[in-house]
Amino acid sequence: MHKEDLLNQIITTLTADLNTLTTAAKTAHAAATHTECLPDNKYDTTGLEASYIAQGQANRAQDIKQSLERYRKLVIRTFDDESPIRLTALVTIEADDGSCRQLFLGPDAGGLKLTDGDAECIVITSLSPLGRALLGKVCGDEIHISRGATRKSFIIVAVV
Repeated sequence: MHKEDLLNQIITTLTADLNTLTTAAKTAHAAATHTECLPDNKYDTTGLEASYIAQGQANRAQDIKQSLERYRKLVIRTFDDESPIRLTALVTIEADDGSCRQLFLGPDAGGLKLTDGDAECIVITSLSPLGRALLGKVCGDEIHISRGATRKSFIIVAVV
């Protein structure tokens, strides 16, 4: 995967998510302010619940809008085997069982899965345990991630 293609995929996905959430927030707002949502008695909270949904969707849309702006302004850096990992690094890690995973260190949208043919790449941020473990490491370094009593080890096999 090329980082420029990944960046374009992230922007396209976030733009689609923003459009969907904006529409959903408008629809929820219209439902919350509709005359049928006026309370019939003091126990009828239909309008209040609809307004909570509308506000939550509007907040999420604002978060996505901010992420989208960060990605549009993002400057892609190039890395080699000796470069410390930081923002915009495309990292391949290998687990103890030999399975490999590609990760893109981005400013936002952690957990977003991107595909290019058979290849899959997951966006992580420096706020995640895996992102924190990768920061400053170089190709060939070993990292350890603990999740409760479980500890996983990975070797960094490529950084671009």
